Amino acid sequence: MASFRILTLNQISAHGLHRFPAARYTVGKSVDRPDAILVRSHDMHAMAIPASVRAIGRAGAGTNNIPIAALSARGVPVFNAPGANANAVKELVLTALLIGARNVVPALRYVEGLDPEAADLEARIEEGKKQFAGVELPGRTLGIIGLGAIGGLVADIAIKLGMKAIGFDPEITVDAAWRLPSSVRKAHSIDEVMKHADFVTLHVPLLPVTRHLIDARRLALARPGTVLLNFSRDAIVDDAAVVAALGAGRLRYYLTDFPGPALIGQPNVVALPHLGASTAEAEDNSAVMVVDQVREFLEHGTIANSVNFPNVEMERESPHRVAIANANVPNMLGQISSAMAKAGLNIHNMVNRSRGEMAYTLVDVESPVGDAVVRAIAGIGGVLSVRAIPAA
Repeated sequence: MASFRILTLNQISAHGLHRFPAARYTVGKSVDRPDAILVRSHDMHAMAIPASVRAIGRAGAGTNNIPIAALSARGVPVFNAPGANANAVKELVLTALLIGARNVVPALRYVEGLDPEAADLEARIEEGKKQFAGVELPGRTLGIIGLGAIGGLVADIAIKLGMKAIGFDPEITVDAAWRLPSSVRKAHSIDEVMKHADFVTLHVPLLPVTRHLIDARRLALARPGTVLLNFSRDAIVDDAAVVAALGAGRLRYYLTDFPGPALIGQPNVVALPHLGASTAEAEDNSAVMVVDQVREFLEHGTIANSVNFPNVEMERESPHRVAIANANVPNMLGQISSAMAKAGLNIHNMVNRSRGEMAYTLVDVESPVGDAVVRAIAGIGGVLSVRAIPAA
């Protein structure tokens, strides 16, 4: 029976770690020669990742702290947990919507500045509240940029509150589109969202193409007094442009989970210390999801929710399985099949999927796969990693 070693770089929920069977898995923060690494926020870019590592599991959605390109070149899948913290973020976005609509933070600051011993305290409270009159959400338009798991939940709750919703996501999946409330108006561009929304909320990953997605040009399109919410990633918004837009009255508030240096102390900025996924439930859900995915990969070669590999699942029909990651180039399957035939292996079942430049193949054969076969397949040009996976 194969056994596996798991290195944890952050505190991972015990609800997830307990799903590793103790008889087969060694799990801890000082494990050497790990087969897989579990991580939350630890920056792995400068880390020397051991050659033994076959998979990375991120107990959360974002993966910008992981050197994905380098791991792809090694044939190592990076798993994440999309949607596991979606409800937690949705609830925080709802909190931010209400804070922005009702001027809650400046009202709190006003009360904190009052003298509790003042004889005219009640009069000051009544007089001061006039400057904090807000707006109600029904009838207001929420613009949603990014309509994945979180964006869809935010759209749903906004509509239930009586808001109108307009959304844009050029990369929306079929599943996400099915989950989206039918009353969400589909915008044709980010610019269209900025022009028509009273509140704008961002729910996109940080990629080169989304860095400073909201910049001075797009902020200039916003209605005067727009409220901008960013509970996605910090660099999606140009902080300097936001400060300028606040000063010009183009934005009324900027509510964010990312308190960058340019934002701290700004009167119309409400910045939280990255609380989006900071609930016990979200941490549990993320850990459970990513542990299950890593287990399925290590024990069966199955891939689900990888950010750099295609999803691949094949019901196991033999105790002898080979998993191969390779560059997506012609004649790769032919070369793999030839290497197996030369070794006298009869292929029982095979599935191959590709994603961009990456391809992944699972092969079930009718007899044990020796080290010589693994070395022969590894020697094929373009093959990045090979594993023989015996049945449990």
